[in-house]
Amino acid sequence: MVVLSTSSSFPLLFLFFLTFTSHLCNSLPPSTTFNSDSIILPLLHLTPYPTPSQSLSSDTHRLISLFSSLNHRRNNKHKNKIPQLPVTSGASTGSGQYFVDLRLGTPPQNFLLVVDTGSDLVWVTCSACRNCSARSPTTALFARHSSTFSPYHCFDRACQLVPHPNHTHCNHTRIHSACRYEYSYADGSLTRGFFSRETTTFKTTSGSLKHHNLAFGCAFELSGPSVTGPSFNGATGVIGLGRGPISFSSQLGHRFGNKFSYCLMDYTISPPPRSYLLIGGTETGAVKPTLKYTPLQNNSLSPTFYYIGIQSVYVERVKLRISPSVWAIDELGNGGTVVDSGTTLTFLAEPAYRTILTAFKRRVKLPSPAEPTLGFDLCVNVSGVKRLNLPRLSFKLVGGVLLAPPTGNYFIDTADNVKCLALQRVTAPSGFSVIGNLFQQGYLFEFDSDRSRLGFTRHGCAVP
Repeated sequence: MVVLSTSSSFPLLFLFFLTFTSHLCNSLPPSTTFNSDSIILPLLHLTPYPTPSQSLSSDTHRLISLFSSLNHRRNNKHKNKIPQLPVTSGASTGSGQYFVDLRLGTPPQNFLLVVDTGSDLVWVTCSACRNCSARSPTTALFARHSSTFSPYHCFDRACQLVPHPNHTHCNHTRIHSACRYEYSYADGSLTRGFFSRETTTFKTTSGSLKHHNLAFGCAFELSGPSVTGPSFNGATGVIGLGRGPISFSSQLGHRFGNKFSYCLMDYTISPPPRSYLLIGGTETGAVKPTLKYTPLQNNSLSPTFYYIGIQSVYVERVKLRISPSVWAIDELGNGGTVVDSGTTLTFLAEPAYRTILTAFKRRVKLPSPAEPTLGFDLCVNVSGVKRLNLPRLSFKLVGGVLLAPPTGNYFIDTADNVKCLALQRVTAPSGFSVIGNLFQQGYLFEFDSDRSRLGFTRHGCAVP
């Protein structure tokens, strides 16, 4: 059952977050598990894997989209307009995409969706799509074949949670006035369709579990490279895990403790260890990991993103001279640091990046490769090195906890016997720093909405 506020003003969208209590079920291969407190979903990473240069290009495209989203909201605020939420998503432009299988409808139909902590809307391609001829007929939801599909009406309170096409009018006297949405991307791409509800089904080890009234976008029109180009990698939509009220995690939250977590493993290892998404508390598994916690920061102009606060940076346990203002969110919504599942590399504000790069260059004594690697400022030739010892990087976060991943999380292979520092600079004045999924590998990250905190541990990635 959906219970929503009647106000359409932007600040009250956060009240929807507290009252939006529809629940969700998702599926994956038979290894998906469920108990009364959590659901575990395997995360997939499709092949072929991108090269480091391809990752950098896609990440840059994604960040331009996310930064443009922030600018759009800021401009609307200064014009005294009510920003529409959500405005944009970078899901389709990330090279580091992870996917889940979602089963929608009665009987269930299967879909491969991009997992994205940088957006809120869940949407899938529908059979009414007018410009999806390149897609397989099996990659669209056939709403007419489902006995539980139902579009929201334009006068439903839930319809206030999504942006609408221009010049859309709602006839409150008509019974069949569907809620139309238009979800835009910064490069001009968009998905447009009906904001709807449907039954989802989890395939569990003990049978199946149904969840009713998942709010999602049934897309009948797609345009632009972000949602139709090769970067979408065969996906049929996006499953948003952002902080907004219509995200996958928010809709499941009331049922599973308002928290989710994931473990992203190194997918280049053969065979790759299992990555997974867990809806519910990490304490429900056989192994109860001890997590370190840092509070989530708030940015009223980017309420979707998971911001964390960085207090200081260390290289080889030596504190670097970086002003705290470099990491702060200013009154215009600039700055801050976002934890993002859809960006591969880690991007840092220019002043911090420059200081960190200098510290690494002073400590790395290995020779440079014969051929430079475009886009990377520090690369080393490791041929003949029997025991590689690279400098350790760590971040002290708000709350005093230390995020100190192994060097393999930020030094990557770009060619035979060549490793490069997988950090990049953010030069846009309106941008923010991003902790990408490569930096997160091997960690269990828990996103706890009730307590507004992010937990993490290096010892919790055993499948619960």
